[in-house]
Amino acid sequence: MKTLIASVGLVMLVVFPALAQPGPISEARAEAIRECNAIARKYPQYLWGNMEIYQYRACMAQRGQKE
Repeated sequence: MKTLIASVGLVMLVVFPALAQPGPISEARAEAIRECNAIARKYPQYLWGNMEIYQYRACMAQRGQKE
């Protein structure tokens, strides 16, 4: 019984992370991520609080992308 549980656990560790990997992202999404990270980088959290994530989210929304 212990061997069965260990085997199932091992299979889950190997298979499920592989299934969770997304496919390649589009060039438009990659460009939006680069641009929005550059904008958000101007507002470091330790100085501006939540402004960094707000800028990133707004930028991604303007480009029609999920955050």
